[in-house]
Amino acid sequence: MRNLSGIYFRSKIEDKWTNIVFEDLSESEQDRVMDGREIEWLKSLAKQLAKTINEIGEFCDIAKP
Repeated sequence: MRNLSGIYFRSKIEDKWTNIVFEDLSESEQDRVMDGREIEWLKSLAKQLAKTINEIGEFCDIAKP
């Protein structure tokens, strides 16, 4: 687990509830988190993830060709 975005959600892993960042959730858990959310909430999530990607790119001085 990398804990890069800082966007935490509660998830049950092996019968124990824990805080886990969105990108470390399984795809089905990500779907569960997003189901029923308002468009503005989803936009906010996308923008926060985009910010994280840009920060990683800047820090590592990388870009996709």
